[in-house]
Amino acid sequence: MRIPDPPIDPARIAQFMGEGYWVETTSNDALEQRARGTPDKLAIADGRVRLGYGEYYRRAERLAAHFVALGLGADDVIAIQLPNWSEFAVAVNSAMLAGIPFCQFHSDFRSREVEFILRFTGASALILPSRFRRFDYLDMLAGLRPKVPQLRHVMVIGEDLPAEFFDLRGFLDAPGEPAIDREKLHRRRPRANDLARTAFTSGTTGDPKAVLHLHNTTNCAARFVNEGHRINSDSVLLAFLPVGLNWGLLNVLQAVFAGCTIVLQEVFDAEKALGLIGRERVTHFCCAPAHLVSMLNVPDLGRYDLSSLQVMTTGGASCPIEVIREVRARIPGHLIELYGMLECGFQSHTRIEDDPEEVCGLVGRPLRQMGIRVVGDDGRDCPPGIAGEILTYGPSVTIGYYNNSDANARSFSADGWFATGDIGILDTRGYLKIIDRKKELIIRGGANIYPREIEEVLYQHPKVLEAAAVGVPDPRLGERVCACIVSRPGESLSFEELIAFLKDKIATYKLPEFLRLLDALPRTPTGKVQKGPLRDIVLERMRPE
Repeated sequence: MRIPDPPIDPARIAQFMGEGYWVETTSNDALEQRARGTPDKLAIADGRVRLGYGEYYRRAERLAAHFVALGLGADDVIAIQLPNWSEFAVAVNSAMLAGIPFCQFHSDFRSREVEFILRFTGASALILPSRFRRFDYLDMLAGLRPKVPQLRHVMVIGEDLPAEFFDLRGFLDAPGEPAIDREKLHRRRPRANDLARTAFTSGTTGDPKAVLHLHNTTNCAARFVNEGHRINSDSVLLAFLPVGLNWGLLNVLQAVFAGCTIVLQEVFDAEKALGLIGRERVTHFCCAPAHLVSMLNVPDLGRYDLSSLQVMTTGGASCPIEVIREVRARIPGHLIELYGMLECGFQSHTRIEDDPEEVCGLVGRPLRQMGIRVVGDDGRDCPPGIAGEILTYGPSVTIGYYNNSDANARSFSADGWFATGDIGILDTRGYLKIIDRKKELIIRGGANIYPREIEEVLYQHPKVLEAAAVGVPDPRLGERVCACIVSRPGESLSFEELIAFLKDKIATYKLPEFLRLLDALPRTPTGKVQKGPLRDIVLERMRPE
C-alpha cells in the first residue's frame, strides 16, 4: 500500500513544516530516546508484564528485524488484531521501525469484517490472538485463508499453538540480546511524511472507508493532546478504550511522546479500573460518559484511592450535566470533553481552566494548531449561534481515503478543508457545540430535529440512566421521534411521565411520539450509541403496531 496519486499537496507540506507541526522525526526516534535515556522507567503494564522503556524498545527492534527478514517492506501492510496487551504496542512500533504501514482493528471484529480489511488493504501479514474472550481466532482464520491468498505471514499470541503458527509472545519474551543488523534496520526507518497506517471508519452506512495517515498526521494528534491535557513524563495513563480503535492507539503513542507510563486494561471493568487507578497512581484516562456512569455506580466508590487522578477526558457523546455534577462530587481530577475523529485526530476540547458545568454540552475551543469552520449548505461560514456542518483543517487531518476517489471528492474542499459530517454551532466565544451527525438528522413534517437536543433533556429525568432519540418512518410526516430509554435500577418510566417532563423544556414538534424501554443501548467499543442498530431494534418492536 502506497500513498495514492496525486501525492500530498506540496503547499500543505510547506505550511505545516514551516509552522513546526510537521517534523523530520517520528515516534521511533522518541521511543529510542526514551530507551537510551530512561531504560528502567516503566513504559507499559498490562496485567501480565511490566516493561521498562529499554525492554520495550528491545522487543520492538527485535520484531522489526524479523519483519525485514520476512521480506516485508513499504508496499506491504501488517494487519494487527489484538486486545489491550503489551504486544500491540510492540507490534505497532515494530512496523513503524521497519517502515511498513500497519492497520490495527478491533479484537471484536469477526470473519466478515476481517476478510474485508485484509482484502481491501492487501495485507501480507496478520498478528492476532489464538483465543480471547472465548472466541477462537484460529478457527476464524482457517475459514479466511483461502479468501485472502496475499496473506503470507501469520503471527499468533496464545498458549499451546499448532506448529505451523509463529509464536509471537514466545519470540518477544525470549531473554537475551538478539542478533540484529542495526545499520540495515536503521536504513529502513521511514521519513515522517511516509505512510504510517491505515484505519477503517465505522461503516454505519455501508462498507467502511480506509483512512490514510502519515507519521506526521498521526503524531501531531498525540503531541497536541499531550500539550492540552498536561501529559508529561510524570503522568500515568490508563487505557481501557480498545487499542484496535483510533483513540486507544493514540493513547499508546501519547505515552511514547511524553515518556510516561501507560497501563493497559484488557477489557473495561469499572471496579478493576478503579483499583488500577489506586495501585498504579493513574493521572489520566479517556472514556465515554457511559464508563463514568459505570464507575459512579460501583458500590462503595469511596473506598478506592483516586487521589492521583488529574484529568478525565470524555468523548463520543455529550456528558450529561447530572453525570458531570456527580463526577465532580465523588471523583477527584478535572473533567474535559473532547471532539475528535479518525480522519482528523483531535480538533477541540474544553480546557482544564474551564468550569465543566458551565461548558456542559460544549466541546471547547479549537486546538490552536487546528482550524474549525461551521458552514451552511451554500458553503459560507455561519454566524455565531447558527448550525451548520463542521469543517476541519490542520496538521493531524488525514491525507485522504485509500482507493476511494468519490469519498475524497465529497469530503475535501478545493482548499483542503475536511467535511466532518457533524452539525455544530460556534458561539461568540469560539466554543463549539456538536448538535448531531448530519446523517442522523430527523426531519418531521419538514422541520429539522437534532436528536442530541432531545437526549440532553432526557438525561435530566431522575429515572433515566441512558437515553437516545431516533427517527422512525411515518407515511404522513416523513419521520417521527422515538425516545429509547434505559431506566435506572428499580425504576419504571411511562410515556405520559416522559412527555410531562419534556413539554416545558423543548419545542412541541420535537417531543417524542414513541417510547421504548430497553435493557441497554447498542454501543460501539468506544461507547458511542449505534443509531443504526438502535433504529432497527425500534422498528422490529413496532412491527406488531
